[in-house]
Amino acid sequence: MKQGVFTVLENTPLTEKVSRLVLQGDVSAIERPGQFVQLQLPGLYLRRPFSVCDREGESFTLLFETVGQGTGQLRGLEPGTSLDVLTGLGSGFDLSAGGDAPLLIGGGTGLSPLYGLAKALKRQGKRPAALLGFNTAADVFYEEEFRALGIETIVTTVDGSRGVKGFVTAAMDRAHTGFFTCGPEAMMKAVCEASDKPGQLSLDRRMGCGFGACMGCTVRTKNGLRRVCKDGPVFSSEEVLWEA
Repeated sequence: MKQGVFTVLENTPLTEKVSRLVLQGDVSAIERPGQFVQLQLPGLYLRRPFSVCDREGESFTLLFETVGQGTGQLRGLEPGTSLDVLTGLGSGFDLSAGGDAPLLIGGGTGLSPLYGLAKALKRQGKRPAALLGFNTAADVFYEEEFRALGIETIVTTVDGSRGVKGFVTAAMDRAHTGFFTCGPEAMMKAVCEASDKPGQLSLDRRMGCGFGACMGCTVRTKNGLRRVCKDGPVFSSEEVLWEA
């Protein structure tokens, strides 16, 4: 973990609620896809956690949805603004876990850490495919960015207004050697139940500290209670005990 001051390079709306934020600073602690950062926003006591979408040079990218006071404030930040950021948090994905042709399954902003993961898998010579789930065509974002990586990219929408109609599980008949997933927990549970291949998932929990001290983000697993911020956020699909 490393604390530093970062400068906003870009803050661009992608949909009505989703934005892309690019921050510049010391990114040396961001070592692999699936790690997250914590942003300190003026006037708010607790830091806000966000998965890292991508790291390039001296900057990293976040994708976030405006849902409350913190993300509303974040959406309004202008280029040049400085932010206090904790970087290098969390365990990240194990790139060897999904085999040679894994499915990367993201729901909404849950696709964020899968973009950097796709790039890392491509560099290893693997053949990932992206499966991105949204509610409607108006909610779709980052489809072209995934396609630009040269990987198969499938979009699903619940109402069928774009791509395959239904949830992501409706398009999981593609041959795959394993999977990586991030998004709503109901979606990830369904993905785990639909695949007989090994997988990894990135969980999202409300976090107080972000580095394992407060125990506020625990999740039930076969190995007992684990901290999402410190022991995760990435866990194996076989490890998590889903709530009924």
